[in-house]
Amino acid sequence: MDPGAPLRCVRDDAVFRPVTTMQRVKPMLVRENHAPEEPDEAKDDRHFVTALARGLDVLACFRRGERMLGNSEIAERCGLARSTVSRLTHTLTTLGYLHHVPESGGYRLGTALIALGATALAGLDVRQLARPGMREIATFSNASVGLGVRDRLSMRYIECCRGEAAIALNMDVGSRLSMARSAMGRAYLAVCDEAERRAILDDIRSVDDAGWPRLRDGVERALADYREYGCARSFGDWQPTVSAIAVAFRPGGGLPPMSINCGAPSVIIDRDRLMNEVRPRLIALAASLEGVMGS
Repeated sequence: MDPGAPLRCVRDDAVFRPVTTMQRVKPMLVRENHAPEEPDEAKDDRHFVTALARGLDVLACFRRGERMLGNSEIAERCGLARSTVSRLTHTLTTLGYLHHVPESGGYRLGTALIALGATALAGLDVRQLARPGMREIATFSNASVGLGVRDRLSMRYIECCRGEAAIALNMDVGSRLSMARSAMGRAYLAVCDEAERRAILDDIRSVDDAGWPRLRDGVERALADYREYGCARSFGDWQPTVSAIAVAFRPGGGLPPMSINCGAPSVIIDRDRLMNEVRPRLIALAASLEGVMGS
C-alpha cells in the first residue's frame, strides 16, 4: 500500500511541500529569499478569496506527528510574510482551529478541526461499504489495504485495514502518500479526467523541477500498467522496501475518484503474489464500489 512502516520511513510530506495558495492558482517555484508573487489569474478571479485560502494553507501545513509549529515555521512553509501569518494564526486560534501554547509560543491544531474532520468522514458512506472487502483482502494477503482520496499533490487515507504480519506498514486514517510515487496516487491519475491529470502533473513539476523527469517517467509507466493490468504498481518507488498495487474507482454521489491499495514490506509480500493473487481481488472490490453512491 504505499505506506510508511515501523521500519521508519521518510514521510512524503518532506518530499513535496504543501502547495501554497498562489501555487494552486498557477504552479510556480518560490525563489529563495523572495516571497511568491500573485499570478494574474488570482487577481482576475473575483470569486477567489485569498485571505480564506491563506488561512486554509496554514492549517494544511501541519504534518502528521508534529506537535506544534511557530509563526516563523508556518510562514516559511506557506510562503507568506510572518506578519500575515501572525494575523491568520490569531484568527484561527480565536475560532478554535488552532490552539496557542504560551510556554513555547507555538500553535497546535485545535479541537474545532476534530468536529470538522469527523463530519467530513461521516459523510463518506463508501468507507463502510468498502471495509468488509478491504478486511478480506488484508487477511488474505497479510498486508495493508487502504482507501484514499486526493489531497492536493498527495493521497490521503480515509480507511485502512491490516493483516497480521509482524512487520506492518505504519499507515492509518489521515496518513498521506505521494501522488506521483505511490500506487494509490498513480491509480488516481489513471482514472481522473485528462484536464485534472495535466494540472496535477504541472503542479508536481513546479515544486520538484529537478526530480520531474524521473517522476514523469514513473507516471507514464503507471498509466501504461493500468491499461494493461487494470492496476497501478509501485515496487520500491514510494519506499525502496515496499511493494504495492492499487485500483481506482468512481463512487458516484458527487464524490471524486478514490483509490484502494494493497501493499507491505517486500519481505512480507512480493510483486508476483501481488500481481497474480491480490490484483484480481482488488479489481473486483473496486468494481463493486463503482457508482455505489448513486448518480
